[in-house]
Amino acid sequence: MFVIRLPNGNLQVPRTATGNDGRIIGDVYEEIGPQDADYARLAAQALTADEVARRREEWRAGDDALRREFLEFARLNGEPGWDDDLNPDPEHGPEAD
Repeated sequence: MFVIRLPNGNLQVPRTATGNDGRIIGDVYEEIGPQDADYARLAAQALTADEVARRREEWRAGDDALRREFLEFARLNGEPGWDDDLNPDPEHGPEAD
């Protein structure tokens, strides 16, 4: 999760949401403004929403390339089952059910 600088100058800051009993519910974003004590520190690392979207797209592209590389490695090394994604066989692949 990132610190995101909003167009109005406020920041969206990741926080962990907890229930009344102290159990972690999940991660959320909280909006803070310049009056918040942590604003200056967090603003130094903040990204715009466009920068966050661009980073996520780069990761997805990298993940896809890494997945293809792994599948090719598995196929070349004779790992059973991994080449189904590269060369689906309608008779024996997942659609055959």
